[in-house]
Amino acid sequence: MPELGTDRLLLRRWQESDLEPWAAMNADPEVREHLGELLARAQSDAVMARMQADFEDRGFGWWALEVRHTGEFVGRAGLDVVGEDMPFTGVDVGWRLKRSAWGHGYATEAALACLAFGFEALGLREVVASTTVNNLRSQAVMRRIGMTRDPADDFEDPSAPEGPLRPCVLYRIGCPGTIG
Repeated sequence: MPELGTDRLLLRRWQESDLEPWAAMNADPEVREHLGELLARAQSDAVMARMQADFEDRGFGWWALEVRHTGEFVGRAGLDVVGEDMPFTGVDVGWRLKRSAWGHGYATEAALACLAFGFEALGLREVVASTTVNNLRSQAVMRRIGMTRDPADDFEDPSAPEGPLRPCVLYRIGCPGTIG
């Protein structure tokens, strides 16, 4: 599993010491506002185990996100294969940070590192990102990293219950230097 680094962040393997702060994030109603129900500790641990296994199988996935200067775990960022139940295909870039890490530019910085890895190391021609219509913070990150939205691509998330989590937007970015 390759590690990625930026000036301020380390995108690294998951560690045992990440279990507690990861579970706390998944139990935080504000962090989960656009993601769905809160996760119990066992569910959170299972998600981490699945992320680690997916990374080992594919060579990419979700990295644990750490602040270099302090060593603090602040969330996750990475690339994932779009689920088969979605109305689009491809590789998705994403991030999830604990509340105290919001507003520092970490999501943008980590997402740019993930995009560079996807285009340079994996040879991807395009990367997508999606979120709920109401998740304006994530949409702002998508725009800051150079992604664009075509409202014709917006969709209803088939895995979400009826309500505010169902209507979603889709953003895209192509590999620099490629056409179409």
